[in-house]
Amino acid sequence: MPFRVILLIVLSVPIIVGYLWMFISTFSIRTHGLMPVDSNGNFGGLTLANWAFLKDPVLWQALLNTFVLAAALTFFTVLISSMAGYALSRIQFPYRRQLLSLTLVLHAFPSVTLLIAIYFVLKGLSSSPILGPWIGYNTMGGVILVSVAMQLPLGIWLMKGFFDGLSWDVERSALLDGCTRLGVFWRIALPMAGPGVAALSIFSFITGWGSFLIPYTFMMDQGSATLATYLMQSMTDTAPAAYGTLAAIGLFQTIPILGFFIFTQKHLMNIYTGGSKGAG
Repeated sequence: MPFRVILLIVLSVPIIVGYLWMFISTFSIRTHGLMPVDSNGNFGGLTLANWAFLKDPVLWQALLNTFVLAAALTFFTVLISSMAGYALSRIQFPYRRQLLSLTLVLHAFPSVTLLIAIYFVLKGLSSSPILGPWIGYNTMGGVILVSVAMQLPLGIWLMKGFFDGLSWDVERSALLDGCTRLGVFWRIALPMAGPGVAALSIFSFITGWGSFLIPYTFMMDQGSATLATYLMQSMTDTAPAAYGTLAAIGLFQTIPILGFFIFTQKHLMNIYTGGSKGAG
């Protein structure tokens, strides 16, 4: 067996063990390592009580909120990143290089360092009678706005890389035939950059589905909770942590994204191709 395969297996063992423990814990009263045990410490103690949270209507509202956040983040990130990436790749305009550098610098800032500034921005938007109810503080729109802004630097650089890898020939022919620059983008460049769009969509959806810090910080209502914040709210300071229930909620949150990844991993691998060859 090649050394790199052995190394990959060794590095994967902790991750596999972690998922295996989470799965076993969801159906156990408690565990000793990976072995489910009953209250007397004997092997067994299997139960479905950890899944009682499925009866909680707040959970299903959190599931809907999580899907809305992930879908909206994916749509707006892909739309804006594709247009910005194409402009930065194809159009020479003043301060283009400086804009690229600024985008890269913005990506370097951890979101936690911007929370206070974001709070004041959202509170300012809340004072607007028109925008406040939609994208102000303690609104889903505000969380989506902030999440998209955080995701855009990576998205713009990713899409610019894919557009840089596309040949100019087809676009030049379309422009000579009278197609507008916008028409070339929508009808030719964007379909040719399909692997990049697919990869960015997958990354954005996964990011939105597992987002915790921004929803937890800027949405206070229980009815606005996402699955990640619902999991946090399940832990209290006044009672011992029910690890079986927490593992069940974590598995419930993980199952959709694992299925999503399994069916889209082929497109995700295309990120390493950088589009078609023969760029001019």
